[in-house]
Amino acid sequence: EAELYNGAATVADKTLGQLLERYAREVSVKKRGHKWENDRINLFQRDPVSKIKLAALGPSDLAEWRDRRLKVVAPGSVRREWNLLNHAINVAIREWEWLQKNPLKNLTRPAPPPSRDRRISPEEIDEILYAAGTDYKNKISRVGAAFLFAIETGMRAGEIAGLQPENVDLDHKVAHLTRTKNGTARDVPLSAKAVSILKEVGEFNLTTEQISSLFRKIKGRTLIKDLTFHDTRHEAITRLSKKLDVLDLARMVGIQDLKILMVYYNATASEIAERLD
Repeated sequence: EAELYNGAATVADKTLGQLLERYAREVSVKKRGHKWENDRINLFQRDPVSKIKLAALGPSDLAEWRDRRLKVVAPGSVRREWNLLNHAINVAIREWEWLQKNPLKNLTRPAPPPSRDRRISPEEIDEILYAAGTDYKNKISRVGAAFLFAIETGMRAGEIAGLQPENVDLDHKVAHLTRTKNGTARDVPLSAKAVSILKEVGEFNLTTEQISSLFRKIKGRTLIKDLTFHDTRHEAITRLSKKLDVLDLARMVGIQDLKILMVYYNATASEIAERLD
């Protein structure tokens, strides 16, 4: 049955785990998110599915993996792992000729979770900034400043972490991002407040991991619940939508698909109603 599904071109002596090892070594290493992918690949390697030979790998094996993971983590996490596995298998098919078909192709992927629509109130912003402090010699205070900067610019944590002083033109109010999540460079216009933050802080000098972990520490000093650093992107895009047309907004925040832009646009009905009169 496996031979009928996979065909004679399947590399019989290789396992799914070995396929993922090669993918990590040759493909993931070239990506900005290689650390995240390596962590996910390590999880795959601890699952029984990684020991299955490619010649014997079928849809039922990956369906069992999916169902095992859904008992442990949220559907959104399984979808991200699915995307990684799907790309690795497709690379093995197109470039390495290790497989002929993708066993994931006709399987049902977990449904996506509801879009997050968390907004950040002015009171919560004040609480976060108070908890972070203003001694910018300390990383935790710079994370507080990065939080406010993200609301002003819509920049992601990784983009703020990668922002270098030489790529910021305060006179023309532009920050140049050499690498973004989409893999392309982009220029981000800066508001007067964003310029003020940069002048006060100097440079953020933080890693993405530091922003994430220290933001959780800051939040722990407050009574705020259910807030992540990435929620600043929702808040920023919703605020900026009042000032920019949709194409300028998409270009500023680095979103190429306007459907994705709608995911981050979370204006309330009352806010929209105020614009009608």
